[in-house]
Amino acid sequence: MKPEELINKIAHGQLDKTLTDLYGEDALDRQRFRYTDAIREFSNLYGHDRDVSLFSVPGRSELSGNHTDHNRGKVIACSVNLDIIAVAAAREDSVIRLKSAGFPEDVVDLASYIAPDESDFGHSTSLIAGVAAGMKMRGYSVGGFDAYTISSVLKGSGLSSSAAFENMVGTILSHIYNEGSVDYVSVSQISQYAENAFFGKPCGLMDQMACAAGGTITIDFEDKENPRAEKLDFDFNRAGYRLCIVNTGGNHADLTADYASVPAEMKEAAGLCGKEVLREVDEEKFLEALPSLREKCGDRAILRALHFFEENRRVTSQAEALKNGNLDAYFRGVLESGRSSCFYLQNVYSTVNVREQGLTLALCLCEKFLKRVARPSAFRLQGGGFAGTIQAYVPEENVDEFVKYMGSFFGESSVFVLRIRPAGAVRVL
Repeated sequence: MKPEELINKIAHGQLDKTLTDLYGEDALDRQRFRYTDAIREFSNLYGHDRDVSLFSVPGRSELSGNHTDHNRGKVIACSVNLDIIAVAAAREDSVIRLKSAGFPEDVVDLASYIAPDESDFGHSTSLIAGVAAGMKMRGYSVGGFDAYTISSVLKGSGLSSSAAFENMVGTILSHIYNEGSVDYVSVSQISQYAENAFFGKPCGLMDQMACAAGGTITIDFEDKENPRAEKLDFDFNRAGYRLCIVNTGGNHADLTADYASVPAEMKEAAGLCGKEVLREVDEEKFLEALPSLREKCGDRAILRALHFFEENRRVTSQAEALKNGNLDAYFRGVLESGRSSCFYLQNVYSTVNVREQGLTLALCLCEKFLKRVARPSAFRLQGGGFAGTIQAYVPEENVDEFVKYMGSFFGESSVFVLRIRPAGAVRVL
């Protein structure tokens, strides 16, 4: 469909139902404008006579299972109503040109960029090349395309902007060159491969799967080739709560070493027990070997391993609590998970710069506020940690006050009131 045809469809309300399903009725006018703006920008950059498609990939919020996925643990996560949208059209050559609003254009020639290049680690071009390489390795067709994207998933926000970006490239390639046949698990695994091998970041699979799947899900990564995902049909809004994210202003960009130390130390502890990952380690035997382990890998690695064992059990109990509608038990797990991340996982701030502790400060202020509300509530660190965001489950009657209170410390636009989005990575039209 030509860009002008798409704009007319949006103007006449023919995408209203889809946009309402994705973003909610109160966001309809804003999303009409957003998609129309993206289509016009694509036309100005890449031509008015192209046959284009629209795509959307949401960000994600990790609800439980902090730093467990890379050691084949369990998580609870959800897709949220902040997303990347893309207008894309196929090319006849092997070049991918992708322009993200506010950033320089990425240009990748798939004919020449087919293997990881350490000099390109940390750049978005490496993610594009990595996703295409991963698709090709699995036998899927790849080719060039032009795309313009707009993102409401803030970079470094802990809502997985990088996973959403990777999934977007994979979703576009799936629909343009493979008739949409690449399932969300495969897109997620390919995206993880791109981030690990081409981008140089040793992430797990949780971010990619949560962005791609949609809704609230619990995922068990015990079998890394075939992770088990289960939808959890629980509506926090219907229960009278809003999931709020507070952006402290920190960015993950310079924290790769801190982030990488977590899986590395966990796997080091597992290796000393003769296993590849902690999921394979018997906790009782680990505790029996603890005196000798302290000498070999140090206390922080042991504390992070103990966090893993407890967090894995916590995910199971919290998933059961949501299935049974037991919000009090779920909230207890949220608070326990947050404490464990602070004390044992130790990913609340970077030891490189101890003067900057935005997450710790936000958690402290959040606790002070939520102690004053009448109904039960909960809060914890959000995502990979060291910088970025925290999350809070705030009673709906206290949300406006919460936004104002936290905004007074971190800025007017620092607090996001989210809704869980039922759809994951999709072709909108």
